[in-house]
Amino acid sequence: MNIGRIQIRKITGIFVSTVIVLLSLVPLAKANDQKTILMLGGTYCESYPKEITKVLMGVKGVKTVDLNSLPGHAIVLHDDSVQSKSLVEAIKSAKGDGWYCTGQVMDNN
Repeated sequence: MNIGRIQIRKITGIFVSTVIVLLSLVPLAKANDQKTILMLGGTYCESYPKEITKVLMGVKGVKTVDLNSLPGHAIVLHDDSVQSKSLVEAIKSAKGDGWYCTGQVMDNN
């Protein structure tokens, strides 16, 4: 009976340790991080997610770009040094043969 309890404690300890390690690997938003939601427009803009992500990630201070959670929008997590105007300008720079993008700030937290 004691062996069973010891094994359960060991397994529980390993499980808890694993969860703590995994949680430490997840990047957490810092207090000074900002979230900006941009509505995307332009001819075929939504057909070029890699290009949109690339130009937004090229803005210094941008941490993540999410184009999947809200169709037709870019959700950008960035530090407080990033101006929404620079995100809009970055989106405007995403263009190619027969396509271009525009962005409009919908929410800036």
